[in-house]
Amino acid sequence: MKKLTFWFEFASTYSYLSALRIEDVAGAAGVAVEWKPFLLGPIFAAQGLTDSPFNVYPVKGEYMWRDMARECVKYGLPVAKQPDVFPGNGLLAARVATLGAGQDWQADFVRGVYLAQFVEGKALADARTSVDVLETLGIDGAAAVERAMTDQTVKDALKANTAAAQDAGIFGAPSFTTSDGEVFWGNDRMDDAIAWAGQR
Repeated sequence: MKKLTFWFEFASTYSYLSALRIEDVAGAAGVAVEWKPFLLGPIFAAQGLTDSPFNVYPVKGEYMWRDMARECVKYGLPVAKQPDVFPGNGLLAARVATLGAGQDWQADFVRGVYLAQFVEGKALADARTSVDVLETLGIDGAAAVERAMTDQTVKDALKANTAAAQDAGIFGAPSFTTSDGEVFWGNDRMDDAIAWAGQR
């Protein structure tokens, strides 16, 4: 089966749109999705940024939230709202998602955290947010979060994902890479990425 790698960051608003749509669209095209959590912080730091561009440029941030509302309506998704803290610290959730690599709960966890953060207004950095999502999936949330935060192999795997994203030329989220090394950036390029992957 053809494959597409989906690179996402939990604090990324547009990754929310892609995470809730990608499996249906890719499945219809016969493309398998590999979910890859990574951290934008180190990548932004390499660009000289210490905050989200949506905060650095307020007019851009205002546009983004309005655009998100329009896109949610367009795709029939719950409308995203700005959380109290933006961008949230996604380290814990990213480690849990890394722990879930290859597990049948990983994608459901990712979608659950996006909904908890951008629809329900729960804090991304709060361990309870990840625990609650895991428990709705029938997983011992406290144990999974504890392992994700203490297991060195999980920490190293997330660091490796972030380094691999940088090596691939990824500079924002969501991004998508195909088996022949093409990079597509942004929710508005998701369908193009899936179509490209399906042709390889």
